[in-house]
Amino acid sequence: MLQASVGTSCPPSCAFSESHQISGCAFLLPKPHQFRGNRLQTQSITGRYVQSGRSRRAPIARAEANAAPTAPWKRADARLVLADGSVWRGRAFGATDTEIGEVVFNTSITGYEEIMTDPSYRGQFVVFTHPHIGNVGINTEDAESKQVHLNGVIIRDLSSVVSNYRSKFSLDEYLKKQNVRGIANVDTRAITRRLRDSGNLNGVITSDTSKSDEELIEMAKSWNIVGQDLISGISIKEPYEWKDPTVEEWEFSAAVKNRNGTEPLHIVAYDFGCKNNILRRLASFGCKVTVVPADYPAQKVMELQPDGIFLSNGPGDPSAVPYAVQSVQELLGQKPMFGICMGHQLLGQAFGGKTFKLKFGHHGGNHPVRHNATGRIEISAQNHNYAVDPDTLPEGVEVTHINLNDGTCAGMVWPAKRAMAIQYHPEASPGPHDSDVCFEQFMDMIRKEKQGNGSYTSAETAAEHVNA
Repeated sequence: MLQASVGTSCPPSCAFSESHQISGCAFLLPKPHQFRGNRLQTQSITGRYVQSGRSRRAPIARAEANAAPTAPWKRADARLVLADGSVWRGRAFGATDTEIGEVVFNTSITGYEEIMTDPSYRGQFVVFTHPHIGNVGINTEDAESKQVHLNGVIIRDLSSVVSNYRSKFSLDEYLKKQNVRGIANVDTRAITRRLRDSGNLNGVITSDTSKSDEELIEMAKSWNIVGQDLISGISIKEPYEWKDPTVEEWEFSAAVKNRNGTEPLHIVAYDFGCKNNILRRLASFGCKVTVVPADYPAQKVMELQPDGIFLSNGPGDPSAVPYAVQSVQELLGQKPMFGICMGHQLLGQAFGGKTFKLKFGHHGGNHPVRHNATGRIEISAQNHNYAVDPDTLPEGVEVTHINLNDGTCAGMVWPAKRAMAIQYHPEASPGPHDSDVCFEQFMDMIRKEKQGNGSYTSAETAAEHVNA
């Protein structure tokens, strides 16, 4: 049976001869000879309900044949407009104003809450290639930071049902609270192919009908994310100590479970947009973690007497934060150092190398990475738009990992400076655990330093610590 509202009528093309069931009223569907031009000739049915050839009393008397049809679903009320001139119409959810951002795609199947709260997405719209988003709602435990940092969410299908025992909000409710725009019912596969072929594009999401498509296209063309310092706006303002490890029911590392009360190490972690799970992993390995702002002077870092220095992930262009590069350069070689994602890029520049912008970036939980020394393949979670150019790195720096999708540098070590870095996320949760061993190797590097055995003389020796 077809459901309709009071006053619904069949279009002239209808060829059914059974009956429609209407909430509160009904009418017989016409046969072709009952149409005259575009007008349907009907008779009102008073006090009857027609179903499968049987009739019974109904509470409402009749249906008006000429009333305008209404759809039982929400009409398209939002637009995604890209800088290449393409316009995608869909359904708005979350906040309903106008926002601009760089459009990227993420190929992860799970973890939309972690993705949305990853500070590295600041300034970007994320196209989720997985078609069904929102089915497990939003909980208060899985967020990677205190808020949603991306500018917009682009999905194929917004789940109408939320089913998870930890869920506190629907995705729509959560984005409204966070004042973040979303658009659904768009062809995310077609958008992804466009981004893959042409590269990342600026875009505008809006539900404002007063703006023309041409105006929105011009907005997208006139905006540029390159060169923007996106880190200073999200980094903390004062140092603090992080204490929470990975919750026991989620702990998977044998090295963590077998620590047996080893001496805690003091790690100073630069917050360039750090994810909570990175800090949890450091705490799980028995570290005292002091988190400092992105612009914290190198001299003050050393006054904290760290055993090791960690450089976090973060959003945007590493060339736009020269103050961070300067701090890393001043600290390089003083203490063992480990960088992830943005930290990898900042270390590359501090080494004397250069970074460049990727065509469409790496965003997903399924990127294969090869460890060069052993040939071991790791499946990694990645989220970055920039990479280190290995040809610009000085002598003594070894490229330890290669991204197998495009051959870019995914890891490096400078043995003489006791510095290691990877371009992906070993803490990924949800995501593969293949690279979690990097935290263990960082701890091992620090302990050897404390024992007086931390001055590595060859890339081969250092590689044992970075890629055991």
